[in-house]
Amino acid sequence: MFLKKLFLTGAAASLLGSAVFATDCGPSGQSVRILASDFPAIHAVAGTAEQNCAASASEFTRNHTTEARQIMNAALTPNPAEYTSVIVANSTLTQLMNDGLVRPLNDLVDKYGSNLPKNLMITIDDNIMAVAFMANSQHLFSRTDILKQAGVDSVPATYSEMISAAKAIRDAGIMEYPIVMNMKTGWNVGESFNLVFLAHGGEFFKAGTAEPSVNSAAGIAALNTLKQLVGYAHPDHLTQASNETQAIWEAGEAALGIMWGSRGSVILDDEGSSEQVTSNTVLSSAPSVEPGGLPGATLWWDGFTISKNVSDAEAEATFAALASALNAEMVAANNDDAIWLLEGFKPGAAAAGVSATAQGGAVPYPMLPQIGLLHNALGAELADFLKGDESAEKALADVEAAYITAAKEEGFLQ
Repeated sequence: MFLKKLFLTGAAASLLGSAVFATDCGPSGQSVRILASDFPAIHAVAGTAEQNCAASASEFTRNHTTEARQIMNAALTPNPAEYTSVIVANSTLTQLMNDGLVRPLNDLVDKYGSNLPKNLMITIDDNIMAVAFMANSQHLFSRTDILKQAGVDSVPATYSEMISAAKAIRDAGIMEYPIVMNMKTGWNVGESFNLVFLAHGGEFFKAGTAEPSVNSAAGIAALNTLKQLVGYAHPDHLTQASNETQAIWEAGEAALGIMWGSRGSVILDDEGSSEQVTSNTVLSSAPSVEPGGLPGATLWWDGFTISKNVSDAEAEATFAALASALNAEMVAANNDDAIWLLEGFKPGAAAAGVSATAQGGAVPYPMLPQIGLLHNALGAELADFLKGDESAEKALADVEAAYITAAKEEGFLQ
């Protein structure tokens, strides 16, 4: 898979020099407006771009928000677009491309990206549509001191081991709700299903088609596993996404978590938590169904795009600014904030979980034009099952029905 090659090559090799374009900010007097998610690695890239190039721009603005996914298409649709760049991942690139809202970058790469290695170029039909700079994945976080206290000898490697460990912790009276997962109704519920579904060998679509295939034995097994996991999560788990699960972990109120690798550095640092929590937190591969099986995860990249509906001069200045940030100095200053695909990255404890998950064979999140519609249907239709209000079969039938309606409206199905 391309993403695994990108991750394994990028994390291991010296890929990028900064001297050539570090101070080349493109046309002066332009407006640079960046929309991005809100976590430390993205702040590092966009902040470095601003530091490098704000002085030559007429304005340089950054909007870091947890709602970036929800607002990006609407923000880029007007002409001129509200933002000159959106920092995206696998799924959000296809979301923008489906509406024709980002431009090919080939000419800009030729002009400003001579030192950007080819394996960072996200290329579709010979068009470079994004430049990747970091890898990410969900994986297991464990409190080894709590496991030991509950009589669990090792960090869980499978879902059954994770559930057994959670039961042991609860039965010992240590924690009533030892598991945290990003299960907020909507996108996060859909993604949590995806992880367990892939680990069970599920396929999202019938081969070579846009016809859904989640209402299957793998889908039912995935939902039943997910239901067991959330049985050990706080009753409010359907309101919890990354910020909430990180806070719960740092407060010492959980012992097993499936969270994003990009949260590893802030969980392991010495801010917002206690030495007992940080010193006993271990990051490992996402769990599998069987020992040595496929990790329950999706591999991701994050990178930047350039809006279609902005002037060529704004596009050029924005690309140059963001390219200027992808250098070894930025990585050195923010090494533990991400699994950087850039020169100078030194994998540490915060990288262990993503690295183990990738090495275990986890697959990339699919870059299919219709995947967003299926993901939305999963996020909307699975909550009733998780609340105990309907069967797994009914929930998955509802998912497929909602997806088919949306896919027909978008022209993916007849």
